Amino acid sequence: MVKDPHIAKLSGLVLCLALLLPSGLVSQAAAASQTKSPNSAIRTITPAVPSSASRQSAQAGSSVRSTAGLPTTVPLVPMVDLRVRNPTSGKEVAFSVQLLLLLTVISLAPSILLLMTSFLRISIVLDFVKRALSLQQVPPTQVLMGISLFLTVFIMWPTFETVYNDALKPMSDGKISVSEAYSAAEKPFRIFMYRQMSSDPQNIKLFMSMRGLPKPNTLADVPTYVLVPAFILNELTVAFKIGILLYIPFIIIDMVVASILMSMGMIMLPPVMISMPFKLILFVLVDGWGLLTQNIVRSFF
Repeated sequence: MVKDPHIAKLSGLVLCLALLLPSGLVSQAAAASQTKSPNSAIRTITPAVPSSASRQSAQAGSSVRSTAGLPTTVPLVPMVDLRVRNPTSGKEVAFSVQLLLLLTVISLAPSILLLMTSFLRISIVLDFVKRALSLQQVPPTQVLMGISLFLTVFIMWPTFETVYNDALKPMSDGKISVSEAYSAAEKPFRIFMYRQMSSDPQNIKLFMSMRGLPKPNTLADVPTYVLVPAFILNELTVAFKIGILLYIPFIIIDMVVASILMSMGMIMLPPVMISMPFKLILFVLVDGWGLLTQNIVRSFF
């Protein structure tokens, strides 16, 4: 088969172009991808540099999160650190003992104040009044204790004011030490307790003799551990005397009502049920609460 030389050259040229054209396109595409890939790689690999506003907002968020969680700089609640270690000097041992004694006194402070003030006498007298009127639940015991407490504050207010001015305030200002404050706070209570026993110092003599101490010449010679129990016995004695005087008119009413019921043959009727209204009427007519409060307060002055 004879071929034309011109046709053979033309077909060879077309074949060469066909082979070269795709490779050129591929090389151009690869070059284009290589020119674009560095920018894209930079955009994907290198992180974005935050601005100053975004950095401040991030720091504020982190501080908020730290405050909401575990605080790092300023604690919301101070942490109490209790450590047990050996004392290095005798002053530290003395301070630890003083602190222990102070905590003990604070725990016993309510009982001490109740026994060293007018509360003891007032509470016993009010309980006697309740029993003399044959009342079981009126007024409640909590009400009587509240009345006794506020009457105690009224009576003891000059003593409390003296203790505050002479002991607590100078100690808080750093002018006196703890021992000096204790001595200054003890004096007004000692004077108050001694005034209640000045007319009848038998209880002081009793405890002084039991302790084997000599006869005191002044109040300063009576120790506090002798004065306090003597004051408690004196208050109990005075309160029971007042209770006896309160019982007498109400006992008379009970006797009159009981004799009337016996004469009428009403043996099965309890006399207390009939006498209690008459007791209340008498107590209200004579203004019992006012007279009782007035005489209790006067008994301390």
